[in-house]
Amino acid sequence: MTAGWAAMLAPGRRGAVGVLCGGVLLFAIDTYVTASLLPSAIAEIGGERFYSWVVTVYLLPATVASALTGRALAVWSDRRAYVLAAGTFALGTAIDAVAPSMAVLLVGRAVQGAGGGLLAGLAYALLRTALPRELWTRGSAAISAMWGVGLLVGPLLGGVFAEAGLWRGAFVTMVGVSLLVVLAVPAGLRRVAPRPPSARTPFPVASVLLVALVVRERRPGAVRVLPLATFTRRGPLAAVYLTAAVLIGVSAVEAFVPLFGQWLGGLTPVGAGFLGVALACGWVVGEMTSASVGRGRSAVGIGPLLGVAGFALLTVTQRPGAVGWWAAGLVLAGLGVGVAWPHLAAGAMAGGSTDPEAGGSTEPEAGGPTEPEGDDGEGDRASAAITMIQMLAVALGAAFAGVAVALGGDDTATSAVYLYAGMGVVAVLGALTALRAREAA
Repeated sequence: MTAGWAAMLAPGRRGAVGVLCGGVLLFAIDTYVTASLLPSAIAEIGGERFYSWVVTVYLLPATVASALTGRALAVWSDRRAYVLAAGTFALGTAIDAVAPSMAVLLVGRAVQGAGGGLLAGLAYALLRTALPRELWTRGSAAISAMWGVGLLVGPLLGGVFAEAGLWRGAFVTMVGVSLLVVLAVPAGLRRVAPRPPSARTPFPVASVLLVALVVRERRPGAVRVLPLATFTRRGPLAAVYLTAAVLIGVSAVEAFVPLFGQWLGGLTPVGAGFLGVALACGWVVGEMTSASVGRGRSAVGIGPLLGVAGFALLTVTQRPGAVGWWAAGLVLAGLGVGVAWPHLAAGAMAGGSTDPEAGGSTEPEAGGPTEPEGDDGEGDRASAAITMIQMLAVALGAAFAGVAVALGGDDTATSAVYLYAGMGVVAVLGALTALRAREAA
């Protein structure tokens, strides 16, 4: 019998769920705050040539940090690792707040990315030990729902400060929120179950380069980032990760939507900021609905197809005065991500277990945390890899988006068409990998 949403708030769980969701909320708000105020920031400090770098330089350190989640938990306690992550995020945000130039802003974004990536990685890694397996899908949905809160708060916060000519104030506010999360950690994570010790052998940062990562992971005796099941032909875990990467990668268009909203749609910074979160709105609605209804196999198959439809609509409506159609296309593309995502995340967490029955946890006594499975760290790797792949996918997606926009030259409408058409092709690839990924749902 599937556990209900109320079970997430049982004594001994609510504090951990609150803290983990709070960390992801920081990450989410920052994403949309920055997208909303970036045009105003560039108007003051310059650096418009590095517009797409603001996303890339944020996500590459986030990818590295999320890959280091297992290492962080091997060296530090859960609470110490989480405080370090939130503190690093706060430091980077403070640098952004005082940045006199784009170069300094990029440094701050890199530090922010490192802290945010670790926060997001810890969210999934600690979720495995904070909740029983039957709540993993709902727990993943609850964490991702923070993007729903972020998509409301972020554009409003960034847009209001930008229109007032005080864009730095948005970053100052984020510093304060980060410190609140730090203060909540000792109480919130006090009852998360301990995990078995894992090897403390370091691995090179270069492993985050995609090809080098795969080659290295397949070597016998390597200290792995990904679970061993990723490379077995019998299991669908590799397809799960590939499908998740495609769905998350296409969401990188969000960074450019506010820009097109202002330049092509004639919207104000606040209006363009809210248009920029239309995809995330669809994501959250699709995710909460899909996690409640279940039917994981169907959801994983349908999700990428919805994404293809959304980008097709966006491609054919890039003209002035079609903002309503843009919003509809973005929402449809977001629904595609949200419908499939909670089942992909839960399938990845279960797929890394060495237990032949997917490592199901047993329900602890009322209010107690779930004991982690004795899988020699495979479950932790599988969980942390979700965020690593998420960050890497968005970083690659942002780079792809930057190239597509540049191909349009000075014609804003053409740049938008290239961007959305290209992402539609990527979504088609996700529909193909989903045929195999459905087996894990």
